Amino acid sequence: MGKRVIKIFDTTLRDGEQTPGVSLNVNEKLEIAKQLEKLKVDVIEAGFAIASPGDFEAIKTISENIKDAVVVSLARAIEKDIDRAYEALKKASSPRIHTFIATSDIHMKYKLKMTEDEVLERAVAMVKYAKKYVSDVEFSCEDATRSRIEFLIKVFDAVIKAGATVINIPDTVGYTTPEEMKRIIRALKENIPDIDKVQISVHCHNDLGLAVANSLAAVEEGVHQVECTINGLGERAGNAALEEIVMALKTRKDFYDVDVLIDTTQIYRTSKLVSSLTGVFVQPNKAIVGANAFAHESGIHQHGVLSERTTYEIIDPVSIGLPKNRMVLGKHSGRHAFEERLKELGYTDLTREEIDAAFEKFKVLADKKKVVLDKDIEALLEQKSLNIPETYELVKFQIISGNDLISTASVKIKSGEEEYEEAATGDGPVDAIFKAIDRITGLQVELDDYSIKAVTQGKDALGEVTVRIKKDGKAFLGRGLSTDILEASAKAYVNAINKMLYKISEE
Repeated sequence: MGKRVIKIFDTTLRDGEQTPGVSLNVNEKLEIAKQLEKLKVDVIEAGFAIASPGDFEAIKTISENIKDAVVVSLARAIEKDIDRAYEALKKASSPRIHTFIATSDIHMKYKLKMTEDEVLERAVAMVKYAKKYVSDVEFSCEDATRSRIEFLIKVFDAVIKAGATVINIPDTVGYTTPEEMKRIIRALKENIPDIDKVQISVHCHNDLGLAVANSLAAVEEGVHQVECTINGLGERAGNAALEEIVMALKTRKDFYDVDVLIDTTQIYRTSKLVSSLTGVFVQPNKAIVGANAFAHESGIHQHGVLSERTTYEIIDPVSIGLPKNRMVLGKHSGRHAFEERLKELGYTDLTREEIDAAFEKFKVLADKKKVVLDKDIEALLEQKSLNIPETYELVKFQIISGNDLISTASVKIKSGEEEYEEAATGDGPVDAIFKAIDRITGLQVELDDYSIKAVTQGKDALGEVTVRIKKDGKAFLGRGLSTDILEASAKAYVNAINKMLYKISEE
């Protein structure tokens, strides 16, 4: 008999998107879902179908395109939620409806205003209702770790009898500890006669920094599925980080004695893609995927690693798909060398049109930089179009600025076949550019966040600008890339406006 396989349930597109300031459109969600499929996650929670028309459309689109993973929609224990979830999922190869209701005293009293008997009756009825649509039904007791264990046992026992195939234990507010998590799972196993007929799952939040530890404790206690997100994204302090759980189980296989089916060489690329599309940057000291995760500054550490990598590295960077700068590319490099580098970086699924577009961008960049590094190429690929209509396109801009001058910007933008030009003054060149763009579009938006980072080192480094704008309480993210930080800023602002207009048209 082989080792127990832990299923990886990724909820980046549902719980991860609840990160404040994150709003993904349908094309961006599909791009992430396709990458999760390459990562070989077992389950993709694609969204919450009833939440919005955009969420519904994203789940529907993902269901039609993903073939190698179970696709899930979340649904409250309400008939209309379950109806909507099925409508979105019905073309999926392997659909799952994930329904939930809170079971803790505090949630039942203040949020649901329901008694235990009412909650139990609703849970059973809605699992039975979901089973009319799909054979695979997951049921979660929201705030399970703060629920009375006797009631938790009663509810899970009843929903298993009603046909649930997966029972999930969410640590909704990140309150529990590893030992408590083990005790809960042990109690369920000892007191529910039919528990061997279902998969047991956990969903841990990171409010006390224990999400990964609690998830791994659950694995020790015999659960079958772990719910997590790329880079630990999620509301408040986030969720258990997929990359940390997977690499802990892989690296310490001697201790956990389980398998996961994840293709770890896709971890780094998946992390970069999610960070790029959500605008949530990964902290440098983040485990597994942080910029410093495999960096060694101490002389003692450097000497050890050079002598034998395993002295200070317990994970081979190559195993997570971390690229190494083995080939120098510049303006004299040809298409063949460029395409080979793309393959080495893991971009093996690009269309001819996407490769051609990336090569053109590479040649433009190579004229501005002496050496184009791997991270430059990755940044160019992350900028590839996701088929979002470009209502506006930056044509050119001009700046007059100085430490004793009022900054003035002149911006020309194309919309369809027409070109428009406006000038504006501002508190610095970036502010002036944004105000000139606002004059052209006529849109009143609020600049919520603006950040700059260098993609690589050196004076000729690519600069990446991320802006977040708000309109009617909704946030939209834009990104721009250039060796000129003002050009990157203008591109990012226009990109955010285009995404806003696209999202509005979706809804």
